[in-house]
Amino acid sequence: MSSEVAACCDAKKLVRSPSGLRMVPEHRAFSSPFGLEEPQWVPDKECARCMQCDTKFDFITRKHHCRRCGKCFCDRCCRRKVALPRMCFVDPVRQCAECALVSQREAEFYDKQLKVLVGGATFFVTFGNSETSEMMVCRLSSNQRFLVLDGDRHYEIEITRVSAVQILTEGLPPGGGSARVSGMLLQYTVPGSEDGTQMKLMAGEDANASKRPATMWLTAMHKAAKLLYESRDQ
Repeated sequence: MSSEVAACCDAKKLVRSPSGLRMVPEHRAFSSPFGLEEPQWVPDKECARCMQCDTKFDFITRKHHCRRCGKCFCDRCCRRKVALPRMCFVDPVRQCAECALVSQREAEFYDKQLKVLVGGATFFVTFGNSETSEMMVCRLSSNQRFLVLDGDRHYEIEITRVSAVQILTEGLPPGGGSARVSGMLLQYTVPGSEDGTQMKLMAGEDANASKRPATMWLTAMHKAAKLLYESRDQ
């Protein structure tokens, strides 16, 4: 399925779950590949004490469920309300301290890096074992389901078919510091085949002769791959 066809199926609906209001795709097949399923809540009858501080629940000390992990906590250990876009919640939801920190770190991806991926950048792209590369603009589709490459030809890779991502770096800059990100090896499977292939992206220059947009895109893609693996392992 192409990104254009998938985009036509991206209608969303508002649903209410025990955890709060969620804006989800009408068709489950078109959910974001970075998304997480709502956890099963630990049953109240199995929660006599807070699963963090071991405080006993009673009429005064109420129990609360973390919307990310589903575990049971007292108000002190589960009082923060933090945005959780990976589960499509409309508003910030109650989370335990540990989950809240994870969700806050992910917020940078949704607030900044996802925009970088959708905006795209210029690369020299080598497919498979080819010895030649071609200049293409690589971007993430607006529905987050495809890597779209445009140059002399158009090419799409369904993001769920990506199996491995490896960042490539070049030598240390003068004066020391960290090695510079220069490219990426991306392994994926081809529809209709169990065999894997790879694509090599090397940072190219934009209209201002700068490679910075490409290196920012590579860093964002590396983070996206981590979220993709977490979603698969859930």
